[in-house]
Amino acid sequence: MKLLNDFRVIIILCLTLGLAPFFPEPHLLGKIKWIAGGAIGMQLQDWFDVLLHGFPWVLLIRIIILKLTTKNAA
Repeated sequence: MKLLNDFRVIIILCLTLGLAPFFPEPHLLGKIKWIAGGAIGMQLQDWFDVLLHGFPWVLLIRIIILKLTTKNAA
């Protein structure tokens, strides 16, 4: 559980798994554009791909919220 709360590890996950493959555009960005366009033709594997590449970003948002709320509470 300590690993999920390590800011450095989460940043590395976002920059590697969260953005890979990098060219011609980050994979997650392409999937988000596809979903925003109506997700026409998306299959189950595409949704799983969104979850896989998006999970590090969810962890990053989570840790930022935790840091901000604990900083304000202290």
